Amino acid sequence: MRRLIPYLLALLGGLLLPFAFSPYDWPWLAPVCLFLLFASWLHATPLQALARGYLFGMTQFSVGISWVYLSMHNFGGANAIEAGGLTVLIVLILSCYPALAGWMSLRLFGQQGKHIKLLVIFPAFWVLFEWLRGRFIADFPWLLVGSSQVETPLGHGLAPLLGVHGVSLDVAMLASLSLCVLDRDDWRRRAAMMGIGILIVSCAWLGRIEWTKPAGPPFKVALLQGNIPQNQKWQPEFQQATLQLYTEMTRQHWDARLIIWPETAIPAYYHQVADTWLVNLRKEAAPHNTDLIIGIPWLDRSDERYYNAMISVTDKPGHYFKRHLVPFGEYLPFRHVFGWVLDILKIPLSDFARGENGQEPIQAAGYPIAASICYEDVFGNEARDALPHAAYLVNITNDSWFGDSMAPHQHVQIARMRAMESGRYLVRATNSGITAVIAPHGKVVSQAPMFVQTSITAEITPMMGATPYIRFGDWLVIGVLVGVLIFVKIQHL
Repeated sequence: MRRLIPYLLALLGGLLLPFAFSPYDWPWLAPVCLFLLFASWLHATPLQALARGYLFGMTQFSVGISWVYLSMHNFGGANAIEAGGLTVLIVLILSCYPALAGWMSLRLFGQQGKHIKLLVIFPAFWVLFEWLRGRFIADFPWLLVGSSQVETPLGHGLAPLLGVHGVSLDVAMLASLSLCVLDRDDWRRRAAMMGIGILIVSCAWLGRIEWTKPAGPPFKVALLQGNIPQNQKWQPEFQQATLQLYTEMTRQHWDARLIIWPETAIPAYYHQVADTWLVNLRKEAAPHNTDLIIGIPWLDRSDERYYNAMISVTDKPGHYFKRHLVPFGEYLPFRHVFGWVLDILKIPLSDFARGENGQEPIQAAGYPIAASICYEDVFGNEARDALPHAAYLVNITNDSWFGDSMAPHQHVQIARMRAMESGRYLVRATNSGITAVIAPHGKVVSQAPMFVQTSITAEITPMMGATPYIRFGDWLVIGVLVGVLIFVKIQHL
C-alpha cells in the first residue's frame, strides 16, 4: 500500500488541477496539485516518475478537456464510440508531456540532492514541457497552470513581465517551497516559508507597475453575439436571415466607434458579398464614423484555397488570415496518418489554409490592432507579432462548438492572460459566448451571458508602450531555465 501512495498523489493532483481554472476558479489548487506531483517524483526512479507523470496528465486532461468529446459528438458528426476514441487518443498524447517532464528530471538529474530537484529541476522541466506542449506535436497550450492565476498576485505581477510561462514557473516554485516547508531541518523550513512570502509579496508589488500608457482618448466598442445555432450556421436557406440579423444588430449601435462581429459571422465567401452587401454596409456606416470588424471565410480563387479571415469595413479596408489553425477542426495534421478522421468528423470548412506570417495589421477606429481568430489567442508569443504597434487586441471566435462546457470559460480566462501580458484591452466577439471586454490588468469590464442573442458595449482606451514580455517573449524564461539546467549538469560532471 505504501508503494501505491506516490501514484495516488499524482493521480489526485491531476484530477484536481482543472478546478484551478474557470469556471471553478480555485487558483490556489494549482500549487497544491504540483505539490502532490513533485512529492510523487521526489524519491522516484526515472521510470516511476514517467508513470506518475503520465497518471497526472491522464486525469488532468480527462477532466480538463472533456469538452473535446462534446465538440466531436454533438457538432462534429462523430458517434459516441468514435468521439470517445478520438478524445482518449488526444488525452493519451497530451499526457506524454508531464510524463516526460518527470522522466527527464530523474534521468538527467537523479543524482542531485533533494533541494536542487525541488527548487530547480522539477519546476524547470514542468515549465519547459508546458512550453513544448504548445509548440511540438500537440500544438495545444491549453490548461497551462499560469493561466489559472489571472486574479492572483502571481498573475498580476508576472504576466506582463514574463508571460504565462513565468507565472507557471512561480506556481511550480510555490509548490516546491511548500514541500521544503515539510523539511525536518528547522532553518531550511524557515527559509522555505520566507521564500514563499517573498514570492507573493514581490508579485504583489510588481502588479502595481504600469507598463503601458494611453495612446489616445477612450472610444466605444460594440460586440455582437448572434447565437446562431451551429446546425443552421452553414445551411444555405439560413444565409439571408443571418446577414439580416447581424445587420439589424449593427444598426442599433451606430453610436459606437467600432462594431465587431464573431468568427465566420458571414456564412458566405468574401468575394460573394464584397461588391454588394459589404459595400452597402460600409455606405451605411460611414456617416456615423463607425468601423466594423467582421469574421468571414475567404476563398482564393487563384488556387482554390480558403482561409478563416477577419476583415475591416473602414475607409482603409484590410484583412487578416488566421495563421494558427485548430488541429482536427480546421486542418488535419499528419494527413497521411490521420486521413480517416475526416471521414468521422463532418465539420464544415475543416481544411483551411494557413495565413502567412508578417501580415499587414488591420486598422480600425484609427489604430492598428493585434488580430487573432479563435484558437490563436492561446498562443501568447504569437500575439507579440503586431505589438507594440497595435493599440488593442481583437479576438473573434465561435465557441459554440464546445456547447455548455468548461471550454468557453477556460478560453476567456486564457484571453485575460493575453491582455495582462500585453498591457492592452482585449475585445472578443463570439457567436454564442463568452463575448467580453477585458482591461489591461485582466479584469472583465463587460461580459455577455452565454447562448443569448445579445450585444455588449464598453469604452476601451488605446494603449502604447511595451511590457517586458512583449519585448522578450517566452524566450527570456525558457532561455534562463535551459541555461540553469545546463549549469547544474556541468557542475555535477
